[in-house]
Amino acid sequence: MNNLPKQTAASRLQHFPITFFAMIMGLTGLTLVWEKASHLFAVPGIIGHTLLTLTACLFLILAVLYLCKIILKTPAVLGEFNHPIKLSFFPAVSINMLLLSIATFEVSQQLSFILWSSGSAIHLLLTVYILNQWIHHPKFQMTHMTPAWFIPVVGNILVPIAGVDHGYTEVSWFFFSIGIVFWLVLKTLVLNRMMFHDPIPHKLLPTMFILIAPPAVGFISYVKLNGGMDNFAHILYYTAIFLVLILLAQAPRFTRIQFFMSWWAYSFPLAAAAIATQLMYSIHKQPFFYYLSLALIILSSVVITLLFFRTLLAVIRNELCQPE
Repeated sequence: MNNLPKQTAASRLQHFPITFFAMIMGLTGLTLVWEKASHLFAVPGIIGHTLLTLTACLFLILAVLYLCKIILKTPAVLGEFNHPIKLSFFPAVSINMLLLSIATFEVSQQLSFILWSSGSAIHLLLTVYILNQWIHHPKFQMTHMTPAWFIPVVGNILVPIAGVDHGYTEVSWFFFSIGIVFWLVLKTLVLNRMMFHDPIPHKLLPTMFILIAPPAVGFISYVKLNGGMDNFAHILYYTAIFLVLILLAQAPRFTRIQFFMSWWAYSFPLAAAAIATQLMYSIHKQPFFYYLSLALIILSSVVITLLFFRTLLAVIRNELCQPE
């Protein structure tokens, strides 16, 4: 009887998924939404500070739990690392560090730089490793491809957002170039997979929202690097907004999907679109971008709040960390 709680805890740890880190991407995205809103719309800064504290604490908790899994359940971690779909979620850890570096810049530039430099280095290593795996390993099939494949390589476009502020402009251009070029390549492959091959499984269908993130984040990074707007910046922004429109038009399809951790794929892309639109409003000061900013702030906040409490309910009900 005394061993039962330990066995249960051990089982949960063994099945603790790397996809949990997608939750931090969404929460950090929401933090950045409200930090931006505090400057642009005079929203109380306490909202962004509270979200940052909550997100940082959750990131540390998840990091400790997964470190325990690495130490105590190494074969299970290797199983995820060798999985053709789950492999793409490991760089979510370094993306979390990059996002937190942006969110903490005004709080502590030193902490922000530590997060940015270590996150950039880790992400580059994971990009090189995973890209080599895709090219040379025979286990990857077209049916394994989902928009989550954007995370390892296209995630590099996040680096300039804090990198420029830290004074590393050329390094930021290096990472941006990787992300933007491979976005075009992977987007073509993903659309080919969705249109001409078996449909994406329902469990992974929310990952379609990841399509929004590259042009939205790419727009923010490019404006930062370029020092202002130009035609290419407009193309990136309006591509992101068109993808938001396309995916929101399919809302009834997404609402019928059973809850999985993949639901968190809704979160960060919507937050990125909200931040990009706030940036557009700050540049153009047009009423259209003002109201669109408010709409996307509300939408991303409602979606991420619902996701957070639905995940909390799933944890209470012991629905997560179960064998697939």
